[in-house]
Amino acid sequence: MADVKTVRAYIKGVDQTPRKVSLVAGLVRRRSVADALVILEHTPKRAALVLKKAIASAQANAVNTHGLDGKTLEIKTLSVTTGPRLKRFKPASRGRALPFQKKSSHILVEVAGTEKPKKPATKVNDKKETK
Repeated sequence: MADVKTVRAYIKGVDQTPRKVSLVAGLVRRRSVADALVILEHTPKRAALVLKKAIASAQANAVNTHGLDGKTLEIKTLSVTTGPRLKRFKPASRGRALPFQKKSSHILVEVAGTEKPKKPATKVNDKKETK
């Protein structure tokens, strides 16, 4: 039986509130990567594009760098945490200033899968030609 490995991908500083991103993340938690990408493709929320890119990045890391099989990949962890907040002010009547915060998010995607089976080495006939 092949060992299950996990691969991570982070996206930091997404300019959207963590609550809005978490709503979309709840749709694809604990699913296969292929299913998650299809679901996010048809989700009409702005956060769906960012999550789709994060999951696709984790999939590419797993397949290209760590040699995992793309068909066996499943989302193990999908967490959305708060990022830095920008504190701003909006002008109001009578010279007042009303404070508000521009919130951002960090996204962590962990993908788990099995390694690709190694191809058997082909025998190459090394014939040395002499002149």
